[in-house]
Amino acid sequence: MEDKKTTKAKFDQVSAEIEQRIHDGVYVSSQKLPSEYDLAKEFGCSRLTVRKAIDDLISKNILVKRRGKGSYVMSQQKIQSGRSGLQGFTEGAKAYGKTSRTEVISFEKVAEPTEDILSALQLEEDQPIYELVRRRILDEEPMTVEKIYLAEAFVAGLTKEDFSGSLFKLLEQKTEIAYSHQEVEAILVKPELSELLEVPMGDPLLQVYSVTYALDATPIFYDISYYRSDRYVFKTTLTRYGH
Repeated sequence: MEDKKTTKAKFDQVSAEIEQRIHDGVYVSSQKLPSEYDLAKEFGCSRLTVRKAIDDLISKNILVKRRGKGSYVMSQQKIQSGRSGLQGFTEGAKAYGKTSRTEVISFEKVAEPTEDILSALQLEEDQPIYELVRRRILDEEPMTVEKIYLAEAFVAGLTKEDFSGSLFKLLEQKTEIAYSHQEVEAILVKPELSELLEVPMGDPLLQVYSVTYALDATPIFYDISYYRSDRYVFKTTLTRYGH
């Protein structure tokens, strides 16, 4: 049996190592940590020691525990406001002095969500998911088409008409939006998108996959958006640790 001094020293080591892995990107924002059993086996200590290390990191707002699901990494990045931070289409348009409006194409329950949708939202097959499809228009020119998937908890009581404005402002009545993970790739426009975005068939589009999270690392929505490549540019800043 581990004595108190040994346990204290060991849980400090485990806590420091997990924190270092997060810093190094081994564990990333919203990622689920290995189980207490697996971590105890890896570090050669008791599960009680691992639990104390996790509790220590939770108290530092580095990890968050989700009931029945385990421990997850919280966002380590401070979210900025303005053009360089996380903002919606409506907020971005206002920042650039443009006028924007939204056409809601559909809002309905998904009959059979794909594995990608379930995985992104961290939901089970029997948990209701809704799909929201919208066209976003800037200065009377179509800019993007978005397909957004949300858990029922975030859209309960809402109707199609409720989504004609800022989605961020609407959802922030229910939770606090913290950060988003995005992937961008180039594709060629398909017939449906050609019509909605008013661009010729064969033109390139930017397809953006994103998952937006709350402060406790709960996924709020999964978004697949299509942007006109002749009107959009995505910019990002990459910072090396310690600089």
